[in-house]
Amino acid sequence: MEHVDQKDRVAEVERLIEIMRPAVQSDGGDLVLKAVDANNGVVEVELQGACSSCAISTSTIKLGVERILKSKLPWVHEVRGGVEEVDDLTFSASLGRGAYIPVRR
Repeated sequence: MEHVDQKDRVAEVERLIEIMRPAVQSDGGDLVLKAVDANNGVVEVELQGACSSCAISTSTIKLGVERILKSKLPWVHEVRGGVEEVDDLTFSASLGRGAYIPVRR
């Protein structure tokens, strides 16, 4: 079995998450790395802030975060994630623009 350097792979994911975070933060949210299973290629993230009430948060994880991590790190096979549990979704929604989907032309 191939030896996997957990520390190096976690560092690779952390570096890419830090590059992606400003885009999420610009809309009032945040992207937090929760766990990395380097042996199985699974990364777990959480969207916070305005992302907690955003209708497209699942798309952000699958079509954004997962797509980028898989394209840059061939050992990543899946990104799992969810949103921060909040009591006040109205407040969460007020943190950002939320649910903006660009129109394709």
